[in-house]
Amino acid sequence: MLKLPSEKITQFLKFGIVGLLGLGWDTTAVYSLRPLVGLTTATIAAYFIAASINWFINRLWTFRKAGNQHHFVIQWFRFLAGNSLGFFLNRGCVFMLFHLSPIFKANPVLALAAGAAAGMMANFHISRKLVFHGESRTDARPCAQIVPFQPERAVAQNAVSSRTAVVNSRSKVG
Repeated sequence: MLKLPSEKITQFLKFGIVGLLGLGWDTTAVYSLRPLVGLTTATIAAYFIAASINWFINRLWTFRKAGNQHHFVIQWFRFLAGNSLGFFLNRGCVFMLFHLSPIFKANPVLALAAGAAAGMMANFHISRKLVFHGESRTDARPCAQIVPFQPERAVAQNAVSSRTAVVNSRSKVG
């Protein structure tokens, strides 16, 4: 039987709670913007409003332990770009339901809920792996470290660098 780490389950539950809150912001934005710009434009704009709020709460709460090694603006762009698959699943489902039945067009919250469910799994995995990944991941490969120049360290005599030649010429060894 497959055993999931408890941290991943906790993150998924928190992500789901944030997603439910996002459904509320999404629905509020659609209903608020619909009279001004129409249903289609309101639905697209509402996604970006809700996704931005969701990113912020996920950053502060769901993936807080993952670390935030990226500047917040870069991370926000990564979140929107990374969740573009979820966007197409979500809004594809919403628009399909709008066109299939007048019930969904009259009650957008039903289509929005179905769309949120359609994109949730993709968004969680993409967010966890590409947006909110921490340096403390156990599956991360070791990487090279850049060490600053240290003149007191021994340097090979046949090094090519002119800086090395200066350091070697001052050395009493050799």
